[in-house]
Amino acid sequence: MAKKGSLREFQAHLAARLAGVGEQSAAGLLGVQSGVDYWLLKLSDSGEVIPLPPLTSVPLTKSWFVGIANIRGNLYSVVDFSAFQGKATTAQNSGSRLLLIGTRHGSNAALLVTRTLGLRNVDDLRPAPADPDAAAWANDAYTDNEGRRWKMLNVRQLLADENFMDIGV
Repeated sequence: MAKKGSLREFQAHLAARLAGVGEQSAAGLLGVQSGVDYWLLKLSDSGEVIPLPPLTSVPLTKSWFVGIANIRGNLYSVVDFSAFQGKATTAQNSGSRLLLIGTRHGSNAALLVTRTLGLRNVDDLRPAPADPDAAAWANDAYTDNEGRRWKMLNVRQLLADENFMDIGV
C-alpha cells in the first residue's frame, strides 16, 4: 500500500511541475533575427527550429519563396521571411534556421531566418509605439534594455495573409 501512496505523490508532484512549466512558457518568447530586424514569437506558435536542410526550388514562384524542404518525410514550404517583407534576401548558411511555424495551425509552412536569438521574457521588454504601416501580423512592438526594437509576429495572421499564401508569379 505504501507504493500506491508514493505513486500518487509522484504523480501529484509531476503534475505540479508540468503546470509550473506551462506558466513559465506562457511568459516566454522566442527571439529570432530576420535580416536586420528582430522578431518575437510566442513559444506556442514558434514550432520547431531546425538547421537549414537542403531546399528544392520551385519554378514560377515569387523570389521570396525559396523552395520545399523535406523534414522527416513531411514537405514544408519555405519562405525567406526578410525577402517576403521586401528586404534583403537571407543568406543560406550554417547559421540560418528554419522555423516550422505552420504545424500547429494545420499548415506545413516554414520561415527562413538569419538566426535564432534564444528565449526572451516579456517582462524584460517595454511596449513600443506601433508602426502605422505595419502589416496586421506585425503590429505589436517592444524595446529591450539595449534599445533594440522587437516586432511581435502573429503567426496565425501571417498564415492567413493573402500575400503570404500567394507564391505564384
